[in-house]
Amino acid sequence: MSRDPVASESTATLPNQTNPPVAASSGDTPRPPVAESAARVTVPGGTAEDSLAGEPPLFVDLDGTLVATDLLYEAVIPVLRQDWRNLCRLPQWLSRGKAALKAELSARVVPDAATLPWNEEVLAWLKDQHARGRTLVLATASPVAWAEAVAEHLGMFDDVLATRPGENLRGLRKLEFIRAWCREHDCDQFAYVGDSSADLPVWQAASEIHVVSSTESLYRKAARADAVMMHHPVAGLRPRAILKCLRPHQWAKNVLLLAPMLLGQVLTAATVIQALLAFGVFSLTASAVYVLNDLVDVSADRRHPRKCRRPFAAGTLPLTAGPPLIAALLGTAVLVTWLALPPAFAAWMGIYLVTTTAYSLWLKRKLIVDVFVLAGLYTLRIIAGGAATGVPVSEWLMAFSMFLFTSLAFVKRYAELSRLDDEGAEGTRDRSYLVTDLGIIESIGPASGYLAVLVLALYINSDAMRQNYRNPWALWMICPLVLYWITRVWFVARRRKLSEDPVVFALKDPVSRLVGVCAALLIIAAATSTVPAGLARLNPVVPREASGPFVNHTTDVDAPPELVGRQR
Repeated sequence: MSRDPVASESTATLPNQTNPPVAASSGDTPRPPVAESAARVTVPGGTAEDSLAGEPPLFVDLDGTLVATDLLYEAVIPVLRQDWRNLCRLPQWLSRGKAALKAELSARVVPDAATLPWNEEVLAWLKDQHARGRTLVLATASPVAWAEAVAEHLGMFDDVLATRPGENLRGLRKLEFIRAWCREHDCDQFAYVGDSSADLPVWQAASEIHVVSSTESLYRKAARADAVMMHHPVAGLRPRAILKCLRPHQWAKNVLLLAPMLLGQVLTAATVIQALLAFGVFSLTASAVYVLNDLVDVSADRRHPRKCRRPFAAGTLPLTAGPPLIAALLGTAVLVTWLALPPAFAAWMGIYLVTTTAYSLWLKRKLIVDVFVLAGLYTLRIIAGGAATGVPVSEWLMAFSMFLFTSLAFVKRYAELSRLDDEGAEGTRDRSYLVTDLGIIESIGPASGYLAVLVLALYINSDAMRQNYRNPWALWMICPLVLYWITRVWFVARRRKLSEDPVVFALKDPVSRLVGVCAALLIIAAATSTVPAGLARLNPVVPREASGPFVNHTTDVDAPPELVGRQR
């Protein structure tokens, strides 16, 4: 049987190729030449003698090869965001074949080629090949509209072969199209750059094989003794990228789950264990929602100066890793809740999960509603902490937290709009705020924070406080601390020096940490029985049978509400 001329045996080598092909002896396993990196194949900035104009045309795959993502998966979420009913249409489109699915998706969305996460080393090598006169053809299973958008952006491809209605260019079908192109352009040989096992049929016919992968296993599968072999290493699945995607620094918000236990002075072994388990469950649940949020916002994140470094947006973590990661996090959270935590906590965790998911998918684009939902999620953490430990949470604490966290939610929006204002933009597509709203946010935000201080002052002056704390002078000293911190946060935001997340700012800011430590020490001092000299007149304490920093005291059932309810 005669061999196709495109797949005919060749001993051609690239310029500067240090390991020419070596024919395998009878009975031996072929040992193809190996190039450790693209740098051993070409010399950037080469002279006229280095021209590659006479080399076989180079066919380049797109998904996973040229870009560190898969455009098919990226298109699904924007299509669902356009119309949720598309979720029911997806199986119908897929039933007509992948080519039909891609046609439907490409008719609705086209990727922003300028923001795609490129495999930079591969892209640099291809640009060098193009600069030296080599013919480059983009050959991809992605829809033709997406491939043409990429080719137009890069400006280095001589032609484009891509999936069209009824023709899914993958595997053997891609090979047929490449062979047809070569016959049309009188080419006996071709080179191919790919990244998956689906490319093996193409590699088997190529005279020059380029494998883009994080390991050498695929390279070994594609290896042939009669072809020039190149391995272009790229980063694989990195644990650091997974950890970054979970946003562990955001778990600091879940310290609010410990507030009922600490403020209620109920520090028993059982309550500490329950509170820590609740903290872990909320952290896992929050991380699952962060992963979902990053999947949903991957396109918007790439246009953001800071969020573009998130793993999905940067291409350091494949989109396909998102769903199993979400399932693992939520599965672990549900298991721990079912085995070790009260049903009341499970109910509040369910409300949190539904609310925060709705926020990520929809509510964060609703004017004002997004701020109230954010503040409510902080307060919900406190209520869930009380449910986990059995310590009731009073109206005082809920009112304080709502006003305080509303102020922080507004300062987050203020920081985002300030950045847009500095960039000369009017607003952003994924939020309902405009830079012209900065003035009113600047008024409402600090006022909300000051109302939180007012609630604290009213509590300190109530009979409820005296039933829980022996030294009100210490609580009074917390008021100026909180007032100072809120004012300082807004000053920092006004000077454009605030991170867009106030939690991140508080964790990194030395002054914020000092304020937090001082407030904690004052709360402990307020609960102790020792009264500094000269402050006795500020301490009209109702006598109790026992006193101490962490003693739970019972009072008459008709007593007014406390900052944090007591365990009975």
